[in-house]
Amino acid sequence: MTTPLVTRILFATDFSDDAGWAQEYARYLATMWNATLDVIHVIEGPHWSSAEAEMFAATAQARAQAARQLDQVRDDLARDGVAAKARLVLGNPTEHICLAAKDTGVELLVLGLQGQTNLLHGLIGSTTEWLVKEGPCPVFAVPGQREGTGGTSSASGRLIRHILAPLDFSSPSLDAVEYAIHLAKGLGAALTLMHVLEPVGYDLDCGLGLIEEETRKRDYWNRQLMDLRDVITSFGLPTDLEISGGLPSDAILACALRRHSDLIVMGTHGRREVSEAQFGSVAQAVLRRATCPIVTVKTHTFAEGHRRVLPSAMRETDSKGVEL
Repeated sequence: MTTPLVTRILFATDFSDDAGWAQEYARYLATMWNATLDVIHVIEGPHWSSAEAEMFAATAQARAQAARQLDQVRDDLARDGVAAKARLVLGNPTEHICLAAKDTGVELLVLGLQGQTNLLHGLIGSTTEWLVKEGPCPVFAVPGQREGTGGTSSASGRLIRHILAPLDFSSPSLDAVEYAIHLAKGLGAALTLMHVLEPVGYDLDCGLGLIEEETRKRDYWNRQLMDLRDVITSFGLPTDLEISGGLPSDAILACALRRHSDLIVMGTHGRREVSEAQFGSVAQAVLRRATCPIVTVKTHTFAEGHRRVLPSAMRETDSKGVEL
């Protein structure tokens, strides 16, 4: 019997619209995997100067209101057949969510992509960005229903039937693909592997040699993808391939729309070296503009006895197909 990919899920909510959609996915995933579901809400302490009595009264009022909302979330999940444990704490959201994930040993953190406050860039909430970067487990980030995205209003229309897994054949991206394979297998979803050929600047003196080199690169990566597909289909998972050109984030988002993807699974770091402030520019750019949920995989430890699908000896190559 195959060990489930996820046995314990933590759903972090701030009661925003995005958190409402994230709740639907937390319920769905917990049901599909028969996983334990924990719910956490963190009340941020007051950020203004005031008398101690006023601060205490404001905190007590916020706690009472949050407790009622958290009870409502738990009741809603119970009506859907999912028993959840709820936790209400006061302090820094990123710190307490991370601590709760570590303490309870969760394997997946589910939360809305944009929170009620503290927007950092585009549609990424600052708490979500930090947890994607520093969290102890994969993060399932859910955007709310945006105007013009054509999303449905019912949970039944949010099932995960197709997963897009972009990769650049770096070790982090291959780890994310390994995760996507087992995620798709467990949810009965189809999988598309995607590689993006970044654009090359041409000048008036460019000749056939450069064009032929680009053709060879495309052929090389296509062969790599086909080899991966052969391995994955032998595992019993339907898998398609796509190679696109252009800026990686644009190409990934366009492919997700074209394929009607229900989920994107990607690593937070790729081949390039990135600074601490830019924790994976492609993942960050996709998160900013996503219209479907994204699972970001920084590190993941599979359960003991896990059967790895992708060969561990796969070698990393550079953008020209040269072995490193």
